[in-house]
Amino acid sequence: MSSFEDGDPDEIAAHVSDDFENVHKSALGDSCIGRAAYRDRLPAFLSAFEGLSYELLETVTEGNRVAAAYLMRAVHDGAPVEIPGMFNFVVADGLIRRRVDYFDSLTFLRQTGRE
Repeated sequence: MSSFEDGDPDEIAAHVSDDFENVHKSALGDSCIGRAAYRDRLPAFLSAFEGLSYELLETVTEGNRVAAAYLMRAVHDGAPVEIPGMFNFVVADGLIRRRVDYFDSLTFLRQTGRE
């Protein structure tokens, strides 16, 4: 999670497998498959969320699965945002193979004045 704070797309993408599944379950999310596709999207995401950080609130691990509740903080189009969410990870060979992201789209829309 801390690699997002550095803002380096290559560093972030280095944590996922070649066949990485990035699944977004929120209304505003957009899924993709593959490390290359994920890496290609990161610059736009990182530039849209200035000062991006994730605070891990709670994690639960069972075997190769990790559930992590988080609070994402950033500034988006000049508006500070604090968005709660939940990641579900599947890890294989030390890399993230699958990430399912549930984030609170309504809170994001309200905080950015779009709701």
